[in-house]
Amino acid sequence: MNRTAPSQLLRPRALEPGDLVVVAALSGPLDARYAPDLKRAVAQIERMGFRVRLAPLLKAGEHRWWSAARPDEIAKEFNGLLRDPEVRAIVAHDGGQTVFGYLDLIDFDAIRADPKPILGYSDISLLHLVLYAHTGLVGFHADLATPGFGGHWQRASVARREELGKLYATLLTGTEPIGALPAGGSWECWRAGRAEGPLIGGVINRIVLAQATPFALPLECFGGAVLFWEEPGGHASHVWSYLQILRHSGILDRISGMVVGVPEAIGGPDSPGGSPTLAEIVLDVLGDRDIPVLGNVEVGHAGWNLPMPVGIRAALDAEERMLSLLEPAVQARRGGPEREKTGF
Repeated sequence: MNRTAPSQLLRPRALEPGDLVVVAALSGPLDARYAPDLKRAVAQIERMGFRVRLAPLLKAGEHRWWSAARPDEIAKEFNGLLRDPEVRAIVAHDGGQTVFGYLDLIDFDAIRADPKPILGYSDISLLHLVLYAHTGLVGFHADLATPGFGGHWQRASVARREELGKLYATLLTGTEPIGALPAGGSWECWRAGRAEGPLIGGVINRIVLAQATPFALPLECFGGAVLFWEEPGGHASHVWSYLQILRHSGILDRISGMVVGVPEAIGGPDSPGGSPTLAEIVLDVLGDRDIPVLGNVEVGHAGWNLPMPVGIRAALDAEERMLSLLEPAVQARRGGPEREKTGF
């Protein structure tokens, strides 16, 4: 397996109004109880100006163990979507525990031939990392369909929902940088400073586990990167251990900044004195590494998500609580994919 970092960034082709977006079960199944949320998600994507189709494996109540289907069946459907020229974007219906099962079955050549936005987080963040490492594809760490567009978005205020819809549509169709992401009231400066570099990240356990496989990101991918991460549940000691693994692997010595998502059910009676805060855990592991840290950003399982396009350069100012996208996530639609040198 090639362990060399991609020398070029592969931006998906920009979407246009009326383009086809497919919602697919790339990991977990659709629980019949959440079929109404999926219906609301479809309506939300349509309000952004796109046509929507559901992939065949996305059938309420059908599953294999914890997955929507066998890994090879999911890979076959995913590869078919990658090869279908009518499909212009793929949105994962939900996360789960299956992506590790089909990493070796992905048609990387299809991605290089026709790069498309792939949206999702949780288990899908593993997909973003691997596709970026092996093709240079910009992945869209962004809301999932069923729990996101059809769930968290619907519980947000009308103004926030409209803001998110415009932000996502602009990110998928626009060829100019977004600039500053809308800051939330929860954002906290855990360590002051400024940084600029490519966004790399996802669920922290997926980042760590991926590094133990042949699909690991070469360490050069983390050079100067703004590392973003979150973790859904578990003891605080688990998060501490994951960060220690990133330290031992040399990743923390290479990044230029860190963005931490709003914690979701992280706690547990891990010590006689009680569990430390997430900020205390992060700063404990970072030690004297002088990098800015912005905490409690809307990234991950705790609610609606700000999009974090993997591989795109971002500027972080932790003290001012600002995070800006300095490059577009998509390229103008032309005859063939254009690549840009990443500077690795």
